[in-house]
Amino acid sequence: MNIKIVCVGKLKEKYFKDGIAEYMKRMDRYAKMKIVQVPDEKAPEKLSPAEMEQVKQIEGERILSKIKDKEYVFVTAIKGKERTSEEFAKEIQDLATYGHSDITFVIGGSLGTSPAVNKRADDLISFGKFTMPHQLMRLVLAEQIYRAFMINNGSPYHK
Repeated sequence: MNIKIVCVGKLKEKYFKDGIAEYMKRMDRYAKMKIVQVPDEKAPEKLSPAEMEQVKQIEGERILSKIKDKEYVFVTAIKGKERTSEEFAKEIQDLATYGHSDITFVIGGSLGTSPAVNKRADDLISFGKFTMPHQLMRLVLAEQIYRAFMINNGSPYHK
Protein backbone atom coordinates (compact mmCIF):
# COMPACT_ATOMS: atom_id res chain seq x y z
CA MET A 1 0.00 0.00 0.00
CA ASN A 2 1.16 3.53 -0.77
CA ILE A 3 0.18 6.38 1.52
CA LYS A 4 0.87 9.96 0.48
CA ILE A 5 0.26 13.14 2.45
CA VAL A 6 0.09 16.23 0.24
CA CYS A 7 0.39 19.40 2.26
CA VAL A 8 0.88 23.12 1.80
CA GLY A 9 3.99 24.86 3.11
CA LYS A 10 7.28 23.82 4.62
CA LEU A 11 7.64 22.31 8.04
CA LYS A 12 10.00 24.50 10.06
CA GLU A 13 9.72 23.23 13.63
CA LYS A 14 12.20 20.45 14.50
CA TYR A 15 9.84 18.84 17.00
CA PHE A 16 7.17 18.37 14.31
CA LYS A 17 9.75 17.03 11.85
CA ASP A 18 11.07 14.59 14.46
CA GLY A 19 7.60 13.32 15.38
CA ILE A 20 6.55 12.82 11.76
CA ALA A 21 9.86 11.11 10.94
CA GLU A 22 9.27 8.67 13.82
CA TYR A 23 5.82 7.64 12.55
CA MET A 24 7.07 7.37 8.98
CA LYS A 25 9.89 5.08 10.17
CA ARG A 26 7.39 2.94 12.10
CA MET A 27 5.19 2.69 8.99
CA ASP A 28 8.01 1.19 6.89
CA ARG A 29 7.00 -2.38 7.70
CA TYR A 30 3.33 -1.85 6.80
CA ALA A 31 3.13 0.59 3.90
CA LYS A 32 5.18 3.06 1.94
CA MET A 33 4.38 6.52 3.33
CA LYS A 34 5.64 9.79 1.93
CA ILE A 35 4.98 13.48 2.37
CA VAL A 36 4.76 15.82 -0.60
CA GLN A 37 4.94 19.53 0.19
CA VAL A 38 3.70 22.21 -2.18
CA PRO A 39 4.60 25.87 -1.69
CA ASP A 40 2.15 28.08 0.14
CA GLU A 41 1.02 31.22 -1.63
CA LYS A 42 2.44 34.33 -0.01
CA ALA A 43 -0.32 36.70 1.05
CA PRO A 44 -0.69 39.71 3.36
CA GLU A 45 -2.35 39.31 6.78
CA LYS A 46 -5.58 41.04 5.74
CA LEU A 47 -7.21 39.56 2.66
CA SER A 48 -10.53 40.28 1.03
CA PRO A 49 -12.80 37.27 0.46
CA ALA A 50 -11.86 37.34 -3.25
CA GLU A 51 -8.15 37.37 -2.41
CA MET A 52 -8.66 34.43 -0.01
CA GLU A 53 -10.35 32.44 -2.76
CA GLN A 54 -7.50 33.27 -5.14
CA VAL A 55 -4.89 32.01 -2.64
CA LYS A 56 -6.88 28.79 -2.11
CA GLN A 57 -7.23 28.34 -5.87
CA ILE A 58 -3.47 28.72 -6.49
CA GLU A 59 -2.59 26.37 -3.63
CA GLY A 60 -5.33 24.01 -4.85
CA GLU A 61 -3.78 23.80 -8.31
CA ARG A 62 -0.45 22.94 -6.72
CA ILE A 63 -2.11 20.22 -4.61
CA LEU A 64 -4.03 18.74 -7.55
CA SER A 65 -0.84 18.54 -9.63
CA LYS A 66 0.47 15.99 -7.08
CA ILE A 67 -2.57 13.68 -7.22
CA LYS A 68 -2.98 10.93 -9.81
CA ASP A 69 -6.34 9.72 -11.11
CA LYS A 70 -6.07 6.27 -9.50
CA GLU A 71 -5.48 7.61 -5.98
CA TYR A 72 -8.19 7.49 -3.34
CA VAL A 73 -8.18 10.98 -1.79
CA PHE A 74 -9.09 12.09 1.71
CA VAL A 75 -9.13 15.86 2.25
CA THR A 76 -8.91 17.13 5.81
CA ALA A 77 -11.74 19.56 6.46
CA ILE A 78 -13.55 20.80 9.55
CA LYS A 79 -16.82 20.00 7.77
CA GLY A 80 -15.63 16.49 6.93
CA LYS A 81 -16.83 13.29 8.56
CA GLU A 82 -15.46 12.55 12.02
CA ARG A 83 -14.45 8.97 12.74
CA THR A 84 -13.16 6.97 15.65
CA SER A 85 -9.70 5.46 15.28
CA GLU A 86 -11.32 2.05 14.85
CA GLU A 87 -13.63 3.30 12.09
CA PHE A 88 -10.69 4.93 10.33
CA ALA A 89 -8.67 1.70 10.58
CA LYS A 90 -11.53 -0.32 9.08
CA GLU A 91 -11.88 2.19 6.26
CA ILE A 92 -8.17 1.91 5.43
CA GLN A 93 -8.41 -1.87 5.53
CA ASP A 94 -11.52 -1.89 3.32
CA LEU A 95 -9.87 0.41 0.78
CA ALA A 96 -6.91 -1.97 0.53
CA THR A 97 -9.22 -4.99 0.28
CA TYR A 98 -11.19 -3.45 -2.58
CA GLY A 99 -8.23 -2.43 -4.71
CA HIS A 100 -7.33 1.05 -3.50
CA SER A 101 -3.62 0.60 -2.84
CA ASP A 102 -2.80 4.28 -3.36
CA ILE A 103 -4.31 6.51 -0.68
CA THR A 104 -3.64 10.23 -0.54
CA PHE A 105 -4.41 12.63 2.28
CA VAL A 106 -4.53 16.37 1.67
CA ILE A 107 -3.86 19.04 4.27
CA GLY A 108 -4.58 22.51 2.92
CA GLY A 109 -2.91 25.77 3.86
CA SER A 110 -3.97 28.21 6.54
CA LEU A 111 -7.08 29.20 4.56
CA GLY A 112 -8.17 25.63 3.87
CA THR A 113 -8.64 23.89 0.54
CA SER A 114 -10.15 25.11 -2.71
CA PRO A 115 -13.51 23.92 -4.04
CA ALA A 116 -11.61 22.07 -6.80
CA VAL A 117 -9.58 20.09 -4.23
CA ASN A 118 -12.72 19.29 -2.23
CA LYS A 119 -14.44 18.16 -5.42
CA ARG A 120 -11.53 15.82 -6.23
CA ALA A 121 -11.78 14.26 -2.77
CA ASP A 122 -13.29 10.83 -2.47
CA ASP A 123 -13.98 11.71 1.16
CA LEU A 124 -13.66 14.66 3.52
CA ILE A 125 -12.19 13.72 6.90
CA SER A 126 -12.39 15.78 10.06
CA PHE A 127 -10.32 15.54 13.20
CA GLY A 128 -12.85 17.58 15.15
CA LYS A 129 -14.10 21.13 15.13
CA PHE A 130 -10.90 22.58 16.53
CA THR A 131 -8.75 24.59 14.17
CA MET A 132 -5.19 23.25 14.20
CA PRO A 133 -2.05 24.64 12.64
CA HIS A 134 -1.49 22.65 9.46
CA GLN A 135 2.00 21.70 10.71
CA LEU A 136 0.47 20.04 13.78
CA MET A 137 -2.15 18.38 11.59
CA ARG A 138 0.63 16.58 9.71
CA LEU A 139 1.84 15.01 12.94
CA VAL A 140 -1.68 14.10 14.09
CA LEU A 141 -2.49 12.57 10.71
CA ALA A 142 0.77 10.58 10.57
CA GLU A 143 0.06 9.19 14.05
CA GLN A 144 -3.54 8.27 13.17
CA ILE A 145 -2.44 6.49 9.99
CA TYR A 146 0.10 4.53 12.03
CA ARG A 147 -2.56 3.81 14.68
CA ALA A 148 -4.91 2.50 11.97
CA PHE A 149 -2.28 0.00 10.84
CA MET A 150 -1.65 -1.03 14.45
CA ILE A 151 -5.38 -1.61 15.01
CA ASN A 152 -5.60 -3.63 11.78
CA ASN A 153 -2.63 -5.74 12.88
CA GLY A 154 -4.00 -6.40 16.37
CA SER A 155 -1.16 -4.51 18.05
CA PRO A 156 -1.47 -3.41 21.70
CA TYR A 157 -0.25 0.09 20.60
CA HIS A 158 -3.85 1.29 20.31
CA LYS A 159 -4.79 0.53 23.93
